[in-house]
Amino acid sequence: MTRRHFVETCALGAMTLAGARVLRGAAGVAPGPGPAHYRLRLDDGWRFGGRFDPAAVAPSFNDSRFEPIALPHCVARLSWQRWDPGTWDGVWIYRRRFRLPPNFAGRRVFLRFDAVMTVATPYLNGRALPAHEGGYLPFRREITDALVDGDNVLAVAVDARWSNVPPEGAADGRRTIDFYEPGGMVRSVWLEAVPPAYVREVFAKPVEVLTPGRRIDVSCEIDAHTVPESAAELAVELRDGDRILARAAQKVHVGKAGETAAALTLPLPAGIVLWDVEHPHRYDLVTRLSVDGLPVHDHVTRIGLRDAQFRRDGFYLNGRRLQLFGLNRHELFPYAGFAMPPRAMRRDAEILRRELNCNAVRCSHYPQSDAFLDACDELGLLVWEEMPAWHYIGDAAWQDRAVRDVEAMIRRDRNRPSVVIWGVRVNESKNNPELYRRTTAAGRALDDSRPMSGAMNGPMHSRRDWDEDVFAYNDYHHPGPAGSPELRAPIPDVPYLITEAVGQIVGPGPAVNHMYRRSADAAVQMRQALYHADVHDQAAANPRYAGVLAWCAFEYGSPMNSHDGVKNPGVCDTFREPKLGASFYRAQVDPARRPVIEPNFYWDFGPRTPRGPGTGVAIFSNCSRVEVFVGGQRHAVLHPDRRRYPHLLAPPAFVDLELDGAAHPELRLDGYLGDRLALSRSFSADPRHDRLELQADDAEIAGDGSDGTRVVCKVIDRFGAVRAFAGGLVRFELSGPGELVGDNLFALGEAGGVGAVWVRSLAGQAGTITLRAVHDSLGAAAVPIAVRAAAAARDGEPAR
Repeated sequence: MTRRHFVETCALGAMTLAGARVLRGAAGVAPGPGPAHYRLRLDDGWRFGGRFDPAAVAPSFNDSRFEPIALPHCVARLSWQRWDPGTWDGVWIYRRRFRLPPNFAGRRVFLRFDAVMTVATPYLNGRALPAHEGGYLPFRREITDALVDGDNVLAVAVDARWSNVPPEGAADGRRTIDFYEPGGMVRSVWLEAVPPAYVREVFAKPVEVLTPGRRIDVSCEIDAHTVPESAAELAVELRDGDRILARAAQKVHVGKAGETAAALTLPLPAGIVLWDVEHPHRYDLVTRLSVDGLPVHDHVTRIGLRDAQFRRDGFYLNGRRLQLFGLNRHELFPYAGFAMPPRAMRRDAEILRRELNCNAVRCSHYPQSDAFLDACDELGLLVWEEMPAWHYIGDAAWQDRAVRDVEAMIRRDRNRPSVVIWGVRVNESKNNPELYRRTTAAGRALDDSRPMSGAMNGPMHSRRDWDEDVFAYNDYHHPGPAGSPELRAPIPDVPYLITEAVGQIVGPGPAVNHMYRRSADAAVQMRQALYHADVHDQAAANPRYAGVLAWCAFEYGSPMNSHDGVKNPGVCDTFREPKLGASFYRAQVDPARRPVIEPNFYWDFGPRTPRGPGTGVAIFSNCSRVEVFVGGQRHAVLHPDRRRYPHLLAPPAFVDLELDGAAHPELRLDGYLGDRLALSRSFSADPRHDRLELQADDAEIAGDGSDGTRVVCKVIDRFGAVRAFAGGLVRFELSGPGELVGDNLFALGEAGGVGAVWVRSLAGQAGTITLRAVHDSLGAAAVPIAVRAAAAARDGEPAR
């Protein structure tokens, strides 16, 4: 094929030639977007038909009675609790029509699904495409030859039944894994258009970034449908905004149709800014495929340059030891399961990093959404990412799918600076040396820059038949009648990380079901923060512990050891609102950044706590001292208890607050940094001044039918503090271009006085949504949310 024919076949024409001219622009200044592949998001305009009807895959099928929906979508209508797997157990049908944008003409076209729960079979214009098994990772199908001029009809059969795919497969069904998996099209769907030969995948591996020999080893996969006769070239550029910081190029021989691997090295100049938890700087790596000097395709990868190592004496980031301080996260949400928009996923990362002060998170027990991981990259939140699985190991076909999932997970996320370790073992499974040699080898073949690991528990506290790099242990050891946690000694001579602790297992007595529900006993709730403080203090005392990723950040839907289907080990509730257990985490921040006072109790003298908080109760604060005033009178002066918690950034202080509350005394806590009053918080015991509050996470959302924001509803005292154990019914009234995602009526008492709903936009509409909440005794509150017009998707956008 001649150069001119190849370029014309790529349908670049004048744009390609213009791109070539731009490349000859000023040195050191990045050109504008070169020939890139295009993509079109297909999240709006779907119709959901409920239970699968084989006739519905035909293009001529009349779907006018199907329900109009937008993605992400769950097949079942869920409350925030009492989920019934029977409501999603089945095969379901979705349909959508689309036309190709003009700039897709002449290109190869792919259909990409970011995730479908659990088995998806797409049909395009009546033709079945290969099914995909597994609910947490993306998959693509080339549809170039199946497209027609005009309307194309995409149908998707979604099988949400229990299947022989990780983490499912056990004979006893859904009760065998510790989280629900509501079915549906739970992430985005895209059309992607590329030239006949394009850069399909790039891995940019930072190497020796702390030395003068710093570089990026770039490995690429070129996918060619048409083989050019002329010479091809790969060039890579490291860009910081519009500036080109480094560039390298080499010839590449594309001698056959299909995939061609290529590799090149990009030396890095001095002065490169490293990605760090405090300064998460990122760059663009642009990989360009050219034929006979003319650009054919650009592939843009967002990367961060950092050196992350697990050593025997802890975790090191860019040569500095960093104690990992974090929590586990499930991606399940009330009302929607996994089907929440990117804004909600990002909000979880913000809560972990900015409110709970975590520097690390474990994605338990499956790869999580791009939106969440994008936020981790942007916010400086380190990530343990692991294969989808929980306890169970299946047959040979199941194990093959597990290895496939490890490979897909690593291919998707190996350019993310936040990801510092891969979990390639089934969480808390019995040992299977043969399987784990396969998963470890598959991981190392794709990424030898990060360690392989996997969380073990109980009798697995041993190095027998162990082939990974970091020993990770779920430590729920709690000897003695008091039930306080006591971490086991690290395994000798190997990097050691605590991947779970506390949860609902640690506590007094033989029970393994200590439920930290906001509506439950206050004394039980108060223990949670202290247990988390205990494990983090113990780990910080010994550099052999790389850190603790405790269990867990948010409550989640589960059939195991749950209350009405919601499991309660989260330091935040299922609505993402902090419980008493979060008071420890919220205080672990430099007071120069943000002074904090967080009582680990409720200021309440109702029937649950008639004598108030009690004796020896904790106040978590990063202030140098806290002065306590009860009823306007100085009650105590508190200092951090560094004797009991010598290794925490901000240890708690303890105070006796058992007293007669008949007069409804106010509590005031004044926090000082040296002699300066840094923060003062007040709490009212008098419920006569309580009121209902509504608070939206975002003032504005996009009018695309998919975007939405959380609105928290709670009863607060006259100073804005949450009223413990508040009850009553709340009715929501919504006006404007949106819809309510949540329970209406909402029983506050079941949630302990705090709940939330989400508000979602309507496709193609703009204006102002007003959500009004009416309480049966406290009156009403309202919040406005602006909806901006979403851009019409007439053309595919360049994929960046």
